[in-house]
Amino acid sequence: MAKIFITGSADGLGQLAAEELIKIGHQVVLHARNRPRAEYALSKVPEAEKVLIADLSDPEETKRLAEQANAWGDFDAIIHNAGVYHASSQEILRVNTLAPFLLTCLIRKPGRLIYLSSGLHLSGDPDPDKLETDRVSYSDSKLHDLILAKAVARKWPDVCSNAVNPGWVPTKMGGAGAPDDLQKGIDTQVWLAVDEQATISGRYLYHKKEARYFGEADRTGLQDRFLERCEQITGVRFPG
Repeated sequence: MAKIFITGSADGLGQLAAEELIKIGHQVVLHARNRPRAEYALSKVPEAEKVLIADLSDPEETKRLAEQANAWGDFDAIIHNAGVYHASSQEILRVNTLAPFLLTCLIRKPGRLIYLSSGLHLSGDPDPDKLETDRVSYSDSKLHDLILAKAVARKWPDVCSNAVNPGWVPTKMGGAGAPDDLQKGIDTQVWLAVDEQATISGRYLYHKKEARYFGEADRTGLQDRFLERCEQITGVRFPG
């Protein structure tokens, strides 16, 4: 039995992944941005171990979330699922880019890390200096998640770290008319989190298969500059 923490799991893909993991016998800790959302999350997934509360658009709350997670114990896997789309550039930067960075740095290392990216990352701007502006787009942030996943895979060889494109699925974010399969949208995260055969690292996956991605994300110089900019903005250093 594995213990998994899923950010942004009050609804959407995070909630569905939690339900699936619990159904196959694993322990799941949820996350919601406020108490009403936490109560809603537990009403939908009552078998969850707990719901941790933090607004990821506030870096200080994100840091406290890491403390809460560490107090709850060691996790076998963490799924960085939380994300915003219709939001300001600052909120996109804080939730989609800086929160996964902070939580990766501050939560004790799990065996597996899964970062939710998007096919839209292909149109993102990889320039790490852009993080210090108010011009970060959703596509940029999803490219940041891919760069982070690859940097972690390189720097932490004892951790399986991967990025996932769940597809354009019919969630609140994706919209009711989204064409991709909702079940397949969670299958890769669940597989990477708990399957004994899923020991790959540093990959970008779509429906359990490697997919085309922004090739510059493999550049170690870009990865290191990205981590440096995140460290400068947050005041938190990447360990190791």
